[in-house]
Amino acid sequence: MALNNTFDARLQQETAVGAGVQILLLALLGSVVGMGPAGWLTGLAFAFATWAVLSRALSRSRLSSFGPANRVTLGRSVLVGAVTALVADSFTSAPPVALLVGLTAVALLLDGVDGKVARRTGTSTALGARFDMEVDAFLILVLSVYVSTQLGPWVLLIGGMRYAFVAAARVAPWLNAPLPPSFARKTVAAFQGVLLLLAGSGLLPHPANLTVVLSALGSLVWSFGRDVLWLRRNSRTAAGEPVAGQAPTERAAAGQTAAEPMVLELATR
Repeated sequence: MALNNTFDARLQQETAVGAGVQILLLALLGSVVGMGPAGWLTGLAFAFATWAVLSRALSRSRLSSFGPANRVTLGRSVLVGAVTALVADSFTSAPPVALLVGLTAVALLLDGVDGKVARRTGTSTALGARFDMEVDAFLILVLSVYVSTQLGPWVLLIGGMRYAFVAAARVAPWLNAPLPPSFARKTVAAFQGVLLLLAGSGLLPHPANLTVVLSALGSLVWSFGRDVLWLRRNSRTAAGEPVAGQAPTERAAAGQTAAEPMVLELATR
C-alpha cells in the first residue's frame, strides 16, 4: 500500500510540474507579446484542465511510472496550451503570427516522437495513446478556430468532427468498436494540422488558403465517412444481419472475423 502511494505521489508530481511549466510559459508569452486577459484566462484554464484530467486518468490507470513518452506528450500539451492562449488573445488584439506558427510547428514535429520513444523504451500504454490523441485533437480544434476567423465558421468542421464522432458514439454504441490500422487514416490526420498551420501562417493568398483548407476538410470527411461505413457494416455482420453483395458463406466468415478482437490503432501510440 505504501509503495502504491509513493508511485501515485510521483505521478501527481509529474502532472503538477507540467502545469507549472505551462504557467511559466504563459508568463513568458505575456511579457513578450503583452497577452491580454482572454489569453491568460484561456491558458490558465487549459493548464488546470490538463492537470485535473491527467491526474484523474493516472490515478485510475495504476501505472507504476509516468514514462518518457508521456513526458514528451506532456511537453507537447504545454505548447498546445500556449497556442490556445495566443489564439484566444487574437480575438482582442493582433496575434503574433510568427510566434504562433513557431510554437505550433514544434508541437506538430514532436507528434511522432512520443510514439517512437514509447516503442523503443517498451512503455506503450493505452493511457499514453489516449493522451497523445487528445492533445492532437485539441490542437486541430484550436487551429480550426484560428483559421475560421479568416475563412469563415465552416472551418470549425475540421476541428469539431472528431468530437462530433465521440458524441454520436454515445447515441450509436456501434461507433465505439475498434478500427483496424489504416495508413490512410494516419496520413489524413497528420496533414490536418500541417494544412491548417499553412493556411493560418499568412504565407499564401486567400484563394490558395481556401483551397488548402477545403482539401483538408474533404480528406477528413472521406476518412471519417469510410470508417463510419466500415463500423456500420461490421456491426451488422457481427449481429448476423445479411450484407448486400455477400454470399452466405462470406457472411459467416465476416461474422467470425468481426467477433475476434482487433488491434486499436492508437493503442501502441
